[in-house]
Amino acid sequence: MATLHHLPPSAATLTASLRDLGYALETAIADLIDNSITADATDVRIFCNLSCTPAVLVVADNGRGMTKAEVISAMRHGSTDPRQDRGPKDLGRFGLGLKTASFSQCRRLTVISSQSGEYAGAEWDLAQVEAEDDWFINILDCKEISEQPYLTELKNTGTLVIWRDLDRLFEDETGERRDEIVNEKLAVVERHLSLVFHRFLAGEVKGRRRLAIRINGHPVTPFDPFCRKNEATQVLREEKVWIGNEVIAIQPFILPHHSRLTASEHKYYQDRSDFVSNQGAYIYRNGRLMAWGDWFRLIPKGETTKLARVQIDFTNSLDEAWTIDIKKSRARPPPVVRHRLRQIIDQITARSVSIHRGRGQKLFQEDPAPFWERYADQLGIRFALNAEHPLVAALRSRLTPNDAHSLDLLIQSVAASLPVEMIYSDYSTNPSIVRQTEVDALEALRRLKGLKKALYGDGLGDANAFLQIVRSTRLFEGHVEIVENFISESFI
Repeated sequence: MATLHHLPPSAATLTASLRDLGYALETAIADLIDNSITADATDVRIFCNLSCTPAVLVVADNGRGMTKAEVISAMRHGSTDPRQDRGPKDLGRFGLGLKTASFSQCRRLTVISSQSGEYAGAEWDLAQVEAEDDWFINILDCKEISEQPYLTELKNTGTLVIWRDLDRLFEDETGERRDEIVNEKLAVVERHLSLVFHRFLAGEVKGRRRLAIRINGHPVTPFDPFCRKNEATQVLREEKVWIGNEVIAIQPFILPHHSRLTASEHKYYQDRSDFVSNQGAYIYRNGRLMAWGDWFRLIPKGETTKLARVQIDFTNSLDEAWTIDIKKSRARPPPVVRHRLRQIIDQITARSVSIHRGRGQKLFQEDPAPFWERYADQLGIRFALNAEHPLVAALRSRLTPNDAHSLDLLIQSVAASLPVEMIYSDYSTNPSIVRQTEVDALEALRRLKGLKKALYGDGLGDANAFLQIVRSTRLFEGHVEIVENFISESFI
């Protein structure tokens, strides 16, 4: 008969392994803020002080705090069974986040908590764990607690999480280069938190007060990935699917074409990666964004669908169905959601494509005689210069047959050599910087005179027809007043 043999893991080896679960600084700090939100905090302050010795990173909140017993329990690896039902506001999962997130960035973790003015504190020191190869934490006495940095940030209730020995944060750099690296990482942290917690920061999570997050005193503002403040954003019909008695809400959005975004809006969204990468589903668990920018291999990402977004909400009672990972950065939709999402994608893809094509079709439809024409047939799609455009026709009428043939050859060559791949690359990366007409007022006036001369010679011409031709050339974008004045003065 088999006998039981007690075989605990090596504390030193397992702790070293837990440091490499794949946390980045921003995901590690987000994990700590999850704990603050679960504790009903409304104010989270992050401090990174490189001037003190040793350097520290501190996360302080005004949540409900913990007793001494609760602090000790929170420092235990696997402090909560993931199979147990959690409260509807709980953002935790495995009872590992505080420790694994912290050890991914530091070697010394201190937690100080206050409840009704009573302080309690405990500390993990990996140097001590490695030396003793056992699971010992230090319970801090009153004097040791009073010596902790940023203790004054801890009010009547709340918690301080203090990171020291920040070996992963500095990347073995010192001096100014170390400070540059940290500042760059903190900028990434701010962008990450503004997205992941945007519904908390905006006060949109039901049953919770608005959350404030500050990094070294600088407030983090919410980043709405759906651009809902823009009137051109399309909000499609919400869908709901059920797993048992639990509902999953699916809300599709179509972002506006970049031409409908203000300059500040476009910069706001472009700064947080490009539109193509950010398309896809946005998965929220209890209002907290878990994963985003993925179609789960249902369709490939592309330029024409880059404006499509789908907000998916579920509660923590469905964690098992969504296979949430320890870092809470990956979620795989259950089959019933994938099936419904596949149907929704067809609808929103058509909407996203229509915005791009509709924009181009509008430009063609606005011009009675466009310079470019689009042909779609069994051979595919091609674009060609309009050989019958009035400007081309006027020039051809002045040429000999041989010269007219050369002109047609030039037009065909320009159309055939259209750099479609380069245009696609530039436009898909940053469409707002693709500009075809940038001329000053004097050059615009010179072109207007040349265009009138080419069309009518020394004749009077037709003002309305000239205006239509001016619009079709796109040479005078941004110079409407100059065009109007020229026409009123030149066509009497």
